[in-house]
Amino acid sequence: MLSALVVHPQWFWISLGWLLLAAEMLGASGYLLWSGVAAVLVGLVVWTVPIDWAWQGVVFALLTIGAALAWGYWLRSRNTTHPASLLNRRGEQLVGTHTFLIEPLVNGVGRVRIGDSTWRARCDRDLAVGVAVVVIAVDGITLRVRPSDEDQ
Repeated sequence: MLSALVVHPQWFWISLGWLLLAAEMLGASGYLLWSGVAAVLVGLVVWTVPIDWAWQGVVFALLTIGAALAWGYWLRSRNTTHPASLLNRRGEQLVGTHTFLIEPLVNGVGRVRIGDSTWRARCDRDLAVGVAVVVIAVDGITLRVRPSDEDQ
């Protein structure tokens, strides 16, 4: 069996790569992904250009490190270009929503209905029931609103 690996080392690298990728699918959290990809690539390189075992190991190490560094660089650039997620921050998702007052704003406090929920609303002035408002900010569980017809 060892003589077969010496004659056909590409099958060793391709098999190792697939084993590492299969192990990655079992839940290694990304640790084996780049080693598996590097092993498959080394197998393809050895298949086209026969090289010594020592150089195969060097190519494998360099590809693994290079792929991991490239992946880390891509993740860092990806995280800085995407805005922060509003998942589980429902109040902040409501900023910009247009709605109507269901209770008058007395002393600057009243209620609005958004979807199937009612929210406490605060404004700088008193407003009557049915006035169209827009949510401009969130303060805890209170929505800051302004009349829709006001210029920003």
